[in-house]
Amino acid sequence: MIGTSRCLTILGSTGSIGVNTLRVLADHPGRFSVHALTANRNSALLARQCREFSPRYAVLMDAEAATDLQQQLRKAGLGTEVLHGQEALASVASAPEVDTVMAAIVGGAGLVPTLAAASAGKKVLLANKESLVMAGELFMESARQSGAAILPIDSEHNAVFQCLPMNAQASFEQSHAVGFKKIVLTASGGPFRNLPAGQFAQVTPAQACAHPNWVMGRKISVDSATLVNKGLELIEASYLFAVPPALIEVVIHPQSIIHSLVYYRDGSVLAQMGNPDMRTPIAYGLAWPERISAGVELLDLVRTGQLEFQAPDLARFPGLALGRAAAEARGASPIVFNAANEMAVAAFLAGQLSFVQIPVIIAKTLERAVFPAPLTLSDVLQIDAGSRALSAEFIVKTVEKSAGTQP
Repeated sequence: MIGTSRCLTILGSTGSIGVNTLRVLADHPGRFSVHALTANRNSALLARQCREFSPRYAVLMDAEAATDLQQQLRKAGLGTEVLHGQEALASVASAPEVDTVMAAIVGGAGLVPTLAAASAGKKVLLANKESLVMAGELFMESARQSGAAILPIDSEHNAVFQCLPMNAQASFEQSHAVGFKKIVLTASGGPFRNLPAGQFAQVTPAQACAHPNWVMGRKISVDSATLVNKGLELIEASYLFAVPPALIEVVIHPQSIIHSLVYYRDGSVLAQMGNPDMRTPIAYGLAWPERISAGVELLDLVRTGQLEFQAPDLARFPGLALGRAAAEARGASPIVFNAANEMAVAAFLAGQLSFVQIPVIIAKTLERAVFPAPLTLSDVLQIDAGSRALSAEFIVKTVEKSAGTQP
């Protein structure tokens, strides 16, 4: 049993991770209280969440959506205070009364409030991998100085966290001292694992978002389909666990039952297993170091039958190779990789780019981007902005070229 109630801010409460976090909280009344819920502009869903969980604050990035939310809450007679903007996000993430922050904003937009939570010494449930991809060294150093606990919520990193005896706060030297050999991140392979490469150009956004195992947002679903997500996760794992990229492998595992593995020099391999449901790592993070029910069906190995594994095909999914190259290069490369991918995926979802053009845009941006290694958050944000501008140029040229080739 958790001894005292834990006070949470949920960054990105209307997304998939945020919604599942609230599902777990609803199953444990009295164990958690909600200080703040935040979203981009989904005022309708955020209003329903406020009615159920009565947070002190509700924050929206969009000012117009915030006005709409305020009107809805007044009609419902709720006293939740509505705020908007990046500064408000950072404020509710670092508030003194908050001890736990679920960082579930998708993409680079989540960096500033997540870093604010880490700098304030919170227990950060990290579902926003971009915070580490963009500012890994700065983020982890900030957490060390403040005493923040960083608990990964991505299923793969959460699995590694459970399999490393020193957990995520260990240095590579500490892990190596207990016999650590390497990390293996598993990947489902996405919806196009067996699709002939010749058909990739015809892939639609709807098809790319139809993940076979997980229920996720559109952007993350596309990242899974391109395997760029594994590139991002490789970078995140390198910073989070202080492990060189060369000691992190990716293996395709279609069933998504084994979420990741840690190898030790004596031949032992520890794997964390479970049904593919994000409530499991969410519940683990919420209650850590204890465990609570996540409402997830227990794994039935007999019904599962076989577990398959294969090496990723980097020729068909070059996004993973680009991610590894960015991880090994360090400096500004991970920031450029993430920014270019976000721009390319947005253009694909908008119908401007084809599926096969996503890694092309990333590769071109990485090739052309020349930035010094970031030393401050301001440096990170400037590199991110510059990379997005460069990617936008390549996207425009690609769209124009495609339009010129059409009859």
